[in-house]
Amino acid sequence: MAAREGAGGPRPAGGGAAAAFVHRVDAFVDAVGRGAAWLSLAICVLMAAGVLLRYGFSIGSVWAQELEWHLLAPLVLFGMTYAMQKGDHVRVDVLYARYGARGQAAVDLLSALLAVAMAVLVIRYSIQFVQQSYAVAEISPDPGGLTHRWVLKALIPVGFAVFGLQAAAQAVGAALRLRGSAS
Repeated sequence: MAAREGAGGPRPAGGGAAAAFVHRVDAFVDAVGRGAAWLSLAICVLMAAGVLLRYGFSIGSVWAQELEWHLLAPLVLFGMTYAMQKGDHVRVDVLYARYGARGQAAVDLLSALLAVAMAVLVIRYSIQFVQQSYAVAEISPDPGGLTHRWVLKALIPVGFAVFGLQAAAQAVGAALRLRGSAS
């Protein structure tokens, strides 16, 4: 099975169900990542307006400051998955580049499986954290702060579910490349 080069490295080619899964997940993560990238603009505008109002007119807003990190959370959670998909994450390329196609596929498979395991652990342990926040109807402790803090906390398992899905797709892609290089 041949592989075609993508932004995040070789992608499996062919028409099998596994390759279709990889393609669908990549398309989904690409859309989520591009959407999350727009949060950067919103955060910049919000911060600039906050600074202008605070220092120019002595007007401050607790909810606006809290909204900044409420927007930062999905940016980071979905942005890390997008970066992983595009190959912009941290990797020791000086060693990785020395391996042949089969060695690179093996490293990619192992790292993707470890990423899936990590995502499962984070999801498992964050669910109770979110449930507890929802049960007590957690809000900001600051006067004038935002309500429904559980929604923000719910982004932790959701973000890691998307991360785990992308890692699973990368594991499938690496397995396909590994199998293809063995034939």
